[in-house]
Amino acid sequence: MALSLGQKAGWGLADMGIVVFVVVKQLLILNYLTAYLGVPVGIAGFVTTGVLVFDMITDPLIGYFSDRTISRHGRRAPWMFFGALVMCAGMVGLFAVPAGYGMAGNLIWVIAFFGLATIGFTMVAIPYSAQAGEITQDRRERSTMTGWRMGFASLGILIGGAMIPAFAGSLGYAMAALIVCPLIVGAIWLSLFATRNAPRAEASGESLGGMFALVFSNKPFIVLALLYGLMTLAIALITAGLPFAATYLIVDSGDTMLSGAAGALSTLSLMFAAFVLGSILSQAIWVLLSHRIGKVNALLVGLGLYAVLLYFLNASLPSVNVTAIAGLFVLAGMTNGSYQQIPWAIYPDLMDVTRARTGAAIEGAFSAIWLFGQKLANAIAPALLGLILAAAGWQETTEGQAIQTPEALGQLQWAITLLPVLILLVSLAALALVYLPMQRRVLAQFAT
Repeated sequence: MALSLGQKAGWGLADMGIVVFVVVKQLLILNYLTAYLGVPVGIAGFVTTGVLVFDMITDPLIGYFSDRTISRHGRRAPWMFFGALVMCAGMVGLFAVPAGYGMAGNLIWVIAFFGLATIGFTMVAIPYSAQAGEITQDRRERSTMTGWRMGFASLGILIGGAMIPAFAGSLGYAMAALIVCPLIVGAIWLSLFATRNAPRAEASGESLGGMFALVFSNKPFIVLALLYGLMTLAIALITAGLPFAATYLIVDSGDTMLSGAAGALSTLSLMFAAFVLGSILSQAIWVLLSHRIGKVNALLVGLGLYAVLLYFLNASLPSVNVTAIAGLFVLAGMTNGSYQQIPWAIYPDLMDVTRARTGAAIEGAFSAIWLFGQKLANAIAPALLGLILAAAGWQETTEGQAIQTPEALGQLQWAITLLPVLILLVSLAALALVYLPMQRRVLAQFAT
């Protein structure tokens, strides 16, 4: 049964809420620790990484229990409903550090609430991702659904990356997080309402070990999950370093077209707004290109353009022309749209192979492994960036900004441009030479 337009768009709506927290943990926490709590950047990077590694441990369990849940609302809805509340409570709490605790007390507070928020995130994200393989088996329909999803995700990026920093500057980080919580919860709950009548699968009877044995027997899926994790490492390095770049590498001269916007929103918020605009504009393009030349080929085009764009961005930094840099960020958002959208439309097609062969509806287990690679990359990125900056002598502060050496600024620029270029080029080569031939063989067997 084909999904209605309301069901496709409604399913995508949930990601607007989910992505707000993704952006907060990738973009703001490392900077919050180093620029406002005075934590040395190396320690802050490992703290962030440690919590995200803990988050990965919970993924298989929530995937397993999600697949086995019996509810009149379906397997996924209860987890997403309550997970949204847990995620928001943790996100507000981690920025509400009481005064007078000292560095050790501050770190314990942030770790505890960050851990709570990541548990809530997993309770939402894994069941939500599993729905893509459960509510439809039509591959073209999944591309359309994912286009809606990433369009709404782009709005989530704007809220997390532009609105929260803007509110935080005047109201504080905790109040800024509290302001967006109704939007996060509302988006997830409205998505559940919109998809309440969509097709569902019965609870799986597979054991924990049996589920994941079936997942790992699907070799194209495992390769794609690893490569998506590698792509995510490149993007996570950019995201983690962007607040530093907006402070130290993009200094508004005050005489360009967007100088007024940079002054009103902050440079960071303006760059994110430009990035999101590009991402929104590109979603329909990547859907159409996926239908025309195939999903993997469209992804190869997108990654290649992304690498070229980052090379030009490196050549343009440091800069006092916020208008020119914002233009590059619009283009970056358009190329990033391929990374955002296309892999999420590919991997449910591979879940169908296992379901057709075995009859096991274990989309939650697949989603746990899929998100594992992404979360591992997001966990590594802040620690890696912290090590790179610490080795270059980066100075922490409690005032929001400190004097940095040319060497430290140069390493920052390299870490958010040329290093991601290298990672994306490796990903592109592996997709073309390893994954694509494997996928063609498996899907051809599946079709027959």
